[in-house]
Amino acid sequence: MVKFGYTMMGEQAGPRDLVAHVVRAEKAGFDFSVTSDHYSPWLDEQGHSPYAWSVLGAAAQATSRIPLMTYVTCPTMRYHPAVVAQKAATMQLLSGGRFRLGLGSGENLNEHVVGGSWPPADVRQEMLAEAIEIIRALFGGGYVNHHGSYFDVESARLWDLPATPPPIGVAVSGQQSCRLAGRLADLMIAVEPDANLVTAFEGNGGTGKPRVGQVPVCHDPDRHEAARRAHEQFRWFSGGWKVNAELPGTTAFASAAAHVRETDVTDQIPCGDDPEVFAEAVLPYVKAGFTEIALVQVGGAAQLPYLDWAEKTLLPVLREL
Repeated sequence: MVKFGYTMMGEQAGPRDLVAHVVRAEKAGFDFSVTSDHYSPWLDEQGHSPYAWSVLGAAAQATSRIPLMTYVTCPTMRYHPAVVAQKAATMQLLSGGRFRLGLGSGENLNEHVVGGSWPPADVRQEMLAEAIEIIRALFGGGYVNHHGSYFDVESARLWDLPATPPPIGVAVSGQQSCRLAGRLADLMIAVEPDANLVTAFEGNGGTGKPRVGQVPVCHDPDRHEAARRAHEQFRWFSGGWKVNAELPGTTAFASAAAHVRETDVTDQIPCGDDPEVFAEAVLPYVKAGFTEIALVQVGGAAQLPYLDWAEKTLLPVLREL
């Protein structure tokens, strides 16, 4: 059975609100939750970007059932992989075994803040593979020394280790990342319902492993308001991830999306309060072979009304899928 998740979107709400939202999502019956891990929002209109790991720690204490996951963390530039391993191990302990570590090769938007050049995609994939090797070694216990192409680790040890390390997910967008994920990850992460990604992941060692997708939606009883809000806050995604990963800041995203029309957004994001329309947006992921689908409600102030509606109306419809 496909599982349906809730997204704590750090770009559109502050830390206290994000925790309150995931508490409500747990009560509403969502099967899992994910959270973005950004230093900056994509657009000024979104207006937020708190430190995801503090939010996750608070969420672990405020909830009791719902699984938590980064979607996704870049363990190569803004964070050193040894530090990511420590964070993830601590989260697994705080959450009582409910945490999964989603990893990706990063976006210039978030990683440029620590200085240095932005590497090409091939190099970012190599860095990610080496980072996962380090994280796995630290999860294994004992002291770790590593001197690789991109990272050094000197006598590092995680002193607080969970009995079961957090599963590692890897974000994919093409054949190269699918090969990496199939070989090194416990689950696949993607943001497009592409069956070819699932096939490539499974063909490279991912058979039987979870495949997690994500779908933006915009609930509002007034469909026109939902469409307006979706365009205001989510027009950034129109360029696709291969383009978006290269843009350095909100001004660049605003410029890239300057000619995106409201209809361009609503063609891809279901808006309004018809659960069947939302189910139609989710169905391609189901057909492509995804086992888990996280929904993103657009608009920070719109979360609680959406969660009330999702509990009573949307989730029962999605369960039928």
